[in-house]
Amino acid sequence: MLQYLVILLDDTSVSYCHAENPLQSRNLIPLDTLRKAILFGMKENLMIQFVYPDYELPDEYSEVIESIDHMKIGRDVPVYEDVPQTIDAGIVVLRLSIADFIAKQYDIAALLPQVMRLNICLTDIEHFKDEQQDDYKHALATLNAVLVGQYKSGKRQQLNILTDRLQLTQMHNCGAGDTNITIAPNGKFYLCPAFYYDEKTGIDNRLNHHKPLSERNVGDVETGLHIPNPQLLQLNHAPLCRICDAYHCNRCVWLNQKLTWDVNTPSHQQCVLAHLERNATRNLQQQLIAAGLVFSQEIKQINYLDPFDVREQF
Repeated sequence: MLQYLVILLDDTSVSYCHAENPLQSRNLIPLDTLRKAILFGMKENLMIQFVYPDYELPDEYSEVIESIDHMKIGRDVPVYEDVPQTIDAGIVVLRLSIADFIAKQYDIAALLPQVMRLNICLTDIEHFKDEQQDDYKHALATLNAVLVGQYKSGKRQQLNILTDRLQLTQMHNCGAGDTNITIAPNGKFYLCPAFYYDEKTGIDNRLNHHKPLSERNVGDVETGLHIPNPQLLQLNHAPLCRICDAYHCNRCVWLNQKLTWDVNTPSHQQCVLAHLERNATRNLQQQLIAAGLVFSQEIKQINYLDPFDVREQF
């Protein structure tokens, strides 16, 4: 069931996940299209997230935007492509390559106490190598050490790749096309911004075979939302994911299609990274339990990093 509506205000709106936005020419959403997008969100009772470009919008746009409850990505939630020394914001997104995340782990550790929530988005998951596992585990341990200290002092900083799994009891993935949908500046619906970028740059389409090669939309604000085979985006149609307990995993449908040609099947890279994080969260939980914290459910120990490798156990 849809819960969120993402509205890209411009082709150059900030990228807030691991999918890069390659578009560089400004293309502001028409004001009438923006009103229709907001009306759709109101009718469907959706929480609206506006994704901002790096320039100030005309006053008439701000008036329309402020007519509805919303979150401003790129404003309320700043997005950084590097690790700043200081941050004056409660929720922050860092978009980093895996190599940069590993190399700058101590800078991230120093930044963590300054925020309420830090979201790490790895921008090159498809290039992750098994040889990087030890370095990635070490970086996660570095951040765990900070979190343990913060928790012991009564603070509860959140770090998506480590603390989310402490609270989750079921899958809480990206949900593109399932719990959230995107409206682009052209007034069309897309599963997420990455599919719009693919269409704009002419990348071949494998999701909607009845459409021209690069067309990736799933409806528009005039005719409505039309997702072909929507069940194929849902967890209950993902045999491995529905029984996996790396509940914080993004399970990115765009990356799934890119790497496995199936929107509902994650790649080896995604699974391994998610399970390295899951196991690091277990280590964090064990340290917090030793410090006197109580959890309703302990994360169990496992002997695999990719459920596909041991699928016969499930």
